[in-house]
Amino acid sequence: MEFLLLLWLGKPIWMWLLFVGIVVALLVFDLGVLHKDDHEIGVGESLKLSAMYIAMGVLFAGFVWWQIGAEESKLYLTAFVVEKTLAMDNVFVIAMIFGYFAIPREYQHRVLFWGILGVILLRAIMIGLGATLVAQYGWVLYIFAVFLIFTGIKMMFAGDHEMDISKNPVLKFLKRRMNVTEELHGNSFFVRKPDASGKLVRFATPLFLALVLIEIADVIFAVDSVPAVFAITADPFIVYTSNIFAILGLRALYFALAAIIHRFHYLKYALSILLVFIGSKIFVADLMGWEKFPAAWSLGITFAILGAGVAFSLWKTRGGNHDGHDGKAVVAE
Repeated sequence: MEFLLLLWLGKPIWMWLLFVGIVVALLVFDLGVLHKDDHEIGVGESLKLSAMYIAMGVLFAGFVWWQIGAEESKLYLTAFVVEKTLAMDNVFVIAMIFGYFAIPREYQHRVLFWGILGVILLRAIMIGLGATLVAQYGWVLYIFAVFLIFTGIKMMFAGDHEMDISKNPVLKFLKRRMNVTEELHGNSFFVRKPDASGKLVRFATPLFLALVLIEIADVIFAVDSVPAVFAITADPFIVYTSNIFAILGLRALYFALAAIIHRFHYLKYALSILLVFIGSKIFVADLMGWEKFPAAWSLGITFAILGAGVAFSLWKTRGGNHDGHDGKAVVAE
């Protein structure tokens, strides 16, 4: 039992194991009970599943309050909200990938589910590296901060463009190096079929290609979101748990968001302001002589920025008018 009390990345091992146990239980319940058979997920089911994940994420904030403290709980909630909002851009890309490969809705959940397992591992690696850098070189936080400010300003003034999936270099590489079928084979990622010589060989299906591109997209988005969360708190436990709970809920919400994502077209301006704010906090704290920016202020300002962004976006796109985009998926450059 003493092993469970040992510290790993600043927290007892039992806390990490509890978190992993919760995530595994949620995923087993999701795939083994709710979605053991492929079926098309409707908006109602998507909202219920997302509500369950969000509730678990918020309840975990209570656990953080109980075990670590009120200040850390506020930082967790701030990171949770920021990560979930920043990841909304990922919905645009996921929708385009599914559309390009013509993945039926009944198979989309399978791709997203297995994609989650990759996200858990990839985010762990990225956050572990980030935590090591921050622990050994405190000035790295200032680099993260400047990067976020620059990214926010760039997002504010950048235009929109439609992503051409066919020109993706990863997709071109996979098609050159692997045997790939032109058509889907049910919910299979790989199938065996005769090649040109008649020999049975393994072929990847478009479902596997979609999974790989979604994983790559998450890595790209993590380049923004992981520094953003480290700018909120350098505690690896809070950074990782808030990231994973936010992503779990967003993937569940995808099926509801995909149909109305155009209504949040202008949310990118709120996100750009949010990134600038998060990046500026460390400099404001230094200027004011604070040890760190107050967590309650950070949480309140984050909600205010995002709330204003959502309200403005819904108002601007009311009545189906969203400046000619007609619901097409777009991403900020």
